[in-house]
Amino acid sequence: MQLDKDLQSLQAMRHAVRRAKEAQQEFKGYSQEQVDRIVKAMADAAYEQAHQLARFAVEETGLGIVEHKTIKNQVGSKDVYESIAGVKTVGIVRELPEEKVVEIASPFGVIAGIVPVTNPTSTAIFKSLIALKARNAIVFSPHPSAARCTVEAARICQQAAVAAGAPEGIIGWIEEPTMDATEGLMKHRDVNLILSTGGSGLVRAAYSFGKPAYGVGPGNVPVYIEKTANVAQAVRRIIDSKTFDNGTICASEQAVIADRNIREQALRAFRNNGAYILSEEEKKKVEDVISPVRGKLNSAIVGKKAAVIAEMAGIRVPKETTLLLAEETEVGKNIPFSIEKLSPILAFYTVNGWQEGSDLCERLLALGGRGHTLSLHTEDTEVARTLALRLPVSRILVNTPSALGAVGATTGLAASLTLGCGTFGGNITSDNLTAHHLMNLKRLAYGTKDIAVPKPGSGVPDRGQAKLQMKGEEEQIEQAVAQVLAKIGPVGKIDKQTVATLVDKVLAQL
Repeated sequence: MQLDKDLQSLQAMRHAVRRAKEAQQEFKGYSQEQVDRIVKAMADAAYEQAHQLARFAVEETGLGIVEHKTIKNQVGSKDVYESIAGVKTVGIVRELPEEKVVEIASPFGVIAGIVPVTNPTSTAIFKSLIALKARNAIVFSPHPSAARCTVEAARICQQAAVAAGAPEGIIGWIEEPTMDATEGLMKHRDVNLILSTGGSGLVRAAYSFGKPAYGVGPGNVPVYIEKTANVAQAVRRIIDSKTFDNGTICASEQAVIADRNIREQALRAFRNNGAYILSEEEKKKVEDVISPVRGKLNSAIVGKKAAVIAEMAGIRVPKETTLLLAEETEVGKNIPFSIEKLSPILAFYTVNGWQEGSDLCERLLALGGRGHTLSLHTEDTEVARTLALRLPVSRILVNTPSALGAVGATTGLAASLTLGCGTFGGNITSDNLTAHHLMNLKRLAYGTKDIAVPKPGSGVPDRGQAKLQMKGEEEQIEQAVAQVLAKIGPVGKIDKQTVATLVDKVLAQL
């Protein structure tokens, strides 16, 4: 019965949280050396199983490409580990001698990890690593369609962590997740933070439970090919990115914007790289497959190959087709090619120069991609900087595949499978989330300056006057010291008590 499954799922969630809390109470006392040894063991184990987990994910979900999910798992394990390996997360992590401030790391506690169907294993690996690096425990709620592969990824990390010395239960999961159990996890009193990656509805829910939460917004990434770009190279990178794991990374390109004077060159390059350019009649058929109910994406196309989507639309395309591309002029939720598609489908717009291109990018981002990512191909540094200053995005990627650049695989950005969108997209951070986002920083601060505190009734405090008064007192002391030194003269050493007595006498006369 459904009721039995719900109750079992709730009980499994509560048991996992209880064990995680107990484990974290012990784990928070571990040294940096112990934590680092555990995290490395987890990363190594997950990297070793990257291909097997990728195959498992594709078999269970029917989404994506095994070889590409393998790369995602490798980024989520090895690249993430390398990006956090040297980060201090235990005890005193930084000292600022000039400011007399000492920063001390403190873990959050138990984290609820919400995992999407599009990147199930890589997200579980990544979140396990950054959670334990900061001495937290984590309990996962997988997407129901990806529960087995997500749990297997978490299990691999848990077993490696325990073998390296971590307490049992430091990584937990809901084996058969339900919506009630997922919501129960996010609002459980012993969960200290929600780390949510998934659909916008689930992310909004994460923010609604009255506790700290990191959620991420949707992509709908525009890619602008500016007139100075190496067009052939730009198109190859776009296709590599858009077809990577069949477009399931939220940072993958959704709409191409090309300057008019390179338009034909760009379209020719797409054709030469296996893109199928739809006729107007074919475009209408694909529109109804992208969004049968206008404004909503058809989940049946997510992570599917271009040829499969074409077949769903009743269109015959060459079997080697890499993606479907259609020319578009309009933008709106009722314009299917202009929304986020999470599949190898691209819109193609033509603009007259970067100002028009910038305006169009902003309109596309407003459909649901605000704060996420802009992809740009150009050799003009000023254009890149101008667009970076103007547009409401957290990542501006230049001359690189967007899906890989945003997660740090081909750029210097932090390796991460959870990409913040800032307040542009309703998120608390615009960063690529990593270990330092999952710990508190306590600050030990010494006094470095005095302030004259006025007595009640003495009038409105004048900070400037107080500073002058303090400066005057300092000048008086300097004058006193000078007078003492003058009285002592060049007579060699003198004891401290004698100097102190002389200074007091001089100050009394001022």
